[in-house]
Amino acid sequence: MDTRTDEEARDKVVALLRSIRVAMMATRGEAGTFHARPMATAQATFDGNLWFFTDIHSPKVGEIARDPQVLLTFADESSQTYLSASGRAEVVRDTAKAKELWSEAARVWFPKGADDPALGLVRVAVDLVEYWDGPSSTMVMAYGYVKAATTGRRPDPGENETVRF
Repeated sequence: MDTRTDEEARDKVVALLRSIRVAMMATRGEAGTFHARPMATAQATFDGNLWFFTDIHSPKVGEIARDPQVLLTFADESSQTYLSASGRAEVVRDTAKAKELWSEAARVWFPKGADDPALGLVRVAVDLVEYWDGPSSTMVMAYGYVKAATTGRRPDPGENETVRF
């Protein structure tokens, strides 16, 4: 599969990311093993960077300092949309940016708001995204099942592209 860099492919990634707000962020732990945890994206738009709120005392902060390469995976089973994004993470202390990204939903984790002294940001500069955007309707899935059962052939899985940022 070829890697795309065109604006149309990038716009598709932006649209898909807008519809899936929670990613599993995988970092490398001290022993080199992967450690993943759910993280909600903190912005409504995507410009090549993804932002996440984090507690600066979280183990992921040290993991990112040791190895900034991260993998983010997004999944929305109901729409059959899946993405993986790799990039370089950086922990940022920036109150102005935290206020720009702030939503009241974050108060659950940071009761003192955007000025919480434990609040940090993880910025992931995304290098590469691969996405799968499959058929999502029940009828299309049922047809695919019947086709596979009667013909022994897999149905069309939908769109799969790799996009470089």
